[in-house]
Amino acid sequence: MTRLSFGRKFFLTFDYILLSILAFLCLLPLVNVLAISFSSSTAATANIVKFWPVDFNLKSYTYALSKPEFSDAYWVTIKRVLIGTPINVILTMLVAYPLSKDDRLFRWRKYYSWVFIFTMLFNGGLIPWYMTIKTLGLIDTFWALVLPGAVPVFSVILLLNFFRGIPKEIEEAALIDGCTHWRILWRIFLPLSAPAIATITLFALVGHWNSWFDGLILMNKTEHYPLQSYLQTLVISFDLKIMNVKEAELLSQINNRTLKASQIFLAALPIMLTYPFLQKYFMKGIVMGSVKG
Repeated sequence: MTRLSFGRKFFLTFDYILLSILAFLCLLPLVNVLAISFSSSTAATANIVKFWPVDFNLKSYTYALSKPEFSDAYWVTIKRVLIGTPINVILTMLVAYPLSKDDRLFRWRKYYSWVFIFTMLFNGGLIPWYMTIKTLGLIDTFWALVLPGAVPVFSVILLLNFFRGIPKEIEEAALIDGCTHWRILWRIFLPLSAPAIATITLFALVGHWNSWFDGLILMNKTEHYPLQSYLQTLVISFDLKIMNVKEAELLSQINNRTLKASQIFLAALPIMLTYPFLQKYFMKGIVMGSVKG
């Protein structure tokens, strides 16, 4: 077993301490938001809540969860994640595989690669984007939230670089044995690319869950809003005219800060529960997929 030098031990100790401090500092805002969400309206307004709830209560969560619009928006987002994420991952794999081949196997590979890269640097703008979706008849439909971003170019570049790092001898041996490219992709490349697949899956999942702008622009009815779009409208204004007496009384016991904090935590909770299971693949996939080429 190799013994570490004093300088190496000092560097590792300093590194661990520094990263622990940075992680702690990143965690503090989330703890503060959570404390505010569980605090009373008076304490939040007085700005005396730090990292522990003051006058603990669940009224902000009760108000947010009691509205049927919240559950409807939550379901739209869940459906968007369950349908949109597989679409993103499958199309990314189907695009990345041929683009990872040599020019002798795919003659126009560089041309198509630059077409995809060009879309990362330049776009037509908001109005042409909206007019295209409207012309396709997708306005105020669920598919308007999924199809316009079905092929994430950054994930394509990440995955094709990972594919190019797989030894070519494996693919050549499979071709000699009579495998088609379709079978090579699903039986060889995908099992070997689990870290990269997990990484682009996480990107797609978080992207769909946190997206809010497209819902505001493309949806005409509130019941079609995804969660983040609904929370955006709820934070901006309260419609007191459509509230019943019970809701108005509950709203009088909370304020904008506690409601915002509870909504932020409710929206972030699923991602916080999912990320630890994919984190071990995330770093390996993004590093290996970004340096090969």
